[in-house]
Amino acid sequence: MSRPEVPTVIFIGQPNSGKSTLFNSIAGPKAETSNFPGTSIKHTHSRVNIEGRLVDVVDLPGTYSLCTTDPAEQIVLTHLFSEKPDLVVNVIDASTLSRGLELTLELVELGYPMVIALNMMDVAERRGVQIETDKIERLIGAPVTPTIAAHGRGVKELLDRAFDVLEKGQSLKPIRFSDDVEGEVSGVERLLPPGFPVVSNPRFTAVKLIETAGHVCGDFLGEVEPGLRETVDRAKKAIEKDRGAPAYEVISAERHHLAMKLSEEASRLLHGRRMTWDKKVDAVLMHPVFGYIILAAVFLAFFVIIFKVGSPLESLLLGPFNKLRAVLAARLGGGLLFYLAEGLIQGVGGGVAIVLPYFLPLLFLMSALEDLGYLARAGFLLDAFMHRIGLHGKSVSPFILGFGCNVPAIVSTRILESQRDRVLTSLLIPFIPCSARTTIVLALVAFYLGPFWAMGFYAANLLVVALVGWVISRFMKEPSPGLILEIPSLKAPRLSSILRKTWLQVYSFVKFAWPLLIGGSLVLSLLSYFRADRWINDLLAPLVVKGLGLPHELGVTLVFGFLRKELSLIMMLQALGVDYHSLMTVISREQIIVFTVLISFFIPCLSSFVILW
Repeated sequence: MSRPEVPTVIFIGQPNSGKSTLFNSIAGPKAETSNFPGTSIKHTHSRVNIEGRLVDVVDLPGTYSLCTTDPAEQIVLTHLFSEKPDLVVNVIDASTLSRGLELTLELVELGYPMVIALNMMDVAERRGVQIETDKIERLIGAPVTPTIAAHGRGVKELLDRAFDVLEKGQSLKPIRFSDDVEGEVSGVERLLPPGFPVVSNPRFTAVKLIETAGHVCGDFLGEVEPGLRETVDRAKKAIEKDRGAPAYEVISAERHHLAMKLSEEASRLLHGRRMTWDKKVDAVLMHPVFGYIILAAVFLAFFVIIFKVGSPLESLLLGPFNKLRAVLAARLGGGLLFYLAEGLIQGVGGGVAIVLPYFLPLLFLMSALEDLGYLARAGFLLDAFMHRIGLHGKSVSPFILGFGCNVPAIVSTRILESQRDRVLTSLLIPFIPCSARTTIVLALVAFYLGPFWAMGFYAANLLVVALVGWVISRFMKEPSPGLILEIPSLKAPRLSSILRKTWLQVYSFVKFAWPLLIGGSLVLSLLSYFRADRWINDLLAPLVVKGLGLPHELGVTLVFGFLRKELSLIMMLQALGVDYHSLMTVISREQIIVFTVLISFFIPCLSSFVILW
């Protein structure tokens, strides 16, 4: 059978095995639900890009067997027998292993390439069940991967093994029934006439002819000619005479026995076994309700710590630069040399005293959460929200980094496998309020209007991110990659590792962004010296004064906001000719809000723009 250009992978399993949860973690935000042709039965399908490889994934209705009278489950047979997928992902509930293996044995008889996802392993462990997956793999011949779909565990390994089977092929060998039943099956298999519509392979067809004669499942096998019907009837009667039960019950009992035997060989019950501490903690951290409460608390503590550390550190570091500026002003006067020195001080001081006090604790805490293993869990929890804006949870990490500085956040989008997601995430990061814009929000909105206004500003900012992301994603129709996150084990972070990661990020900032900050400050100082800022104010007056209702003098702050966001606050005070505490005498509360929104959204800063480009 020639494989289509884009392989089709179907997810099949018994109801409540976690099949749809596993499918959704892979299918991404563009999964569609539609009717099977000619029916009202729903199925979900999606074309996804997984690490550069396209694949069509289909989530079929849950079914207990490949011989059923239920209309929804018959759709599974149509898809299996008529469309012949390239790979079957059989999802089994590990906590009810023997029951799930009965369907698995039928799929092995079918002979399609297959991988097994032994899902809900956490539930099995809580019940004290220990499963040796390598034994199942050895006895069945198909790759077996333990997964916890609800937590994203094992998904990447499952997909790696699935692609391995797609590339190398697979030959499954069905487990034999008892000798008397196997003898009758072999007899029917040998007498199948040429041209008979074999489903997958002769043995599977022979089993189904014996098992389903007179049963609705037999409709998929076509018309059975009289000679073959006599052979099938003779085999049925022989089985029924030996076993004293209908043939389909005997074959079902054979599978049940084989499944029980396989389950007993591959698993054991450890009475009184207790969950390890990390499993207990994980059960709370990834809980569908408490997990999000903890996530919100972590993020709140995250920013409280950053600003509790950054604010006093900023004040401490700004002092020497302000004193140096005062000394230079006294000695150099107001000449060109002073303006150049002032630009250099503002460039160096802006990075040291304004950016780094917030940036360093942010990077430190980010590295600590990553080494702890919580960052991947946060990404998985936020995956559902990210789907709403056309992304997935892996984009959370660059977004969080963007609260410190947009430059390294844009650089960090390289961790995203999809070009579409790299572009979309990079376009959204400049809307995230970085530490420079946060300084403006805290210094203006929170100080003059109150903390609740600042919180409202952040909420509105995130709403804008979601809305813009949703709009842009409508124009980017490429297949979306599934969320393939490695969920690492929880472990105590090592200080040396955290410091190393923090240093690497700081080095990246110093290397790429700092030269732009210093160069921009020197240019701005020259503009002030030659009074070019007045021309800028006059040029931008129609927008600033008439369009936004701001004072005429604030036009130059748009240029400063483009080069360095945090300088907008300083230049605002200088342009208006007031100090920090008398600002409200020349500007209204509404103008403060408009100015803050303008500086935050009108254009990314120069360093972000260059890195984005």
